[in-house]
Amino acid sequence: MTYETHRPSVLYVCVHNAGRSQMAAAYTRVLSGGAVEVRSAGSEPADQVNPAVRAALLEEGIDISAETRKILTTQAVQASDVVVTMGCGDSCPIFPGKRYEDWVLDDPAGRGIDGVRPIRDDIKERVRRLLASLL
Repeated sequence: MTYETHRPSVLYVCVHNAGRSQMAAAYTRVLSGGAVEVRSAGSEPADQVNPAVRAALLEEGIDISAETRKILTTQAVQASDVVVTMGCGDSCPIFPGKRYEDWVLDDPAGRGIDGVRPIRDDIKERVRRLLASLL
């Protein structure tokens, strides 16, 4: 007899989907070892992922150079168990039965790698706590 196990899913949302949400998604993939389905999106996606964010994650051995920014969709919210917002205000649709968390984080936009590292480290710890509640 086989049992289906539900793989939890998390959607990270920020305005540009170029920094905070990309870092959180990358850490969730790596730290969960694939046990969590991960999505990220932005309410107003930027043209590209922030180069300082890519560099800061590369220091940790995580390569997100293939990642692209994605627009926030209702479908992505509906398909996720947990929705983590990061400075996107009211642009994220709310659905009953979903778990929502709002992470207040500095925006890495316009910062060099030295300014991104503390944000990266904060996100990594928040992801660890979130994973502990999911797995």
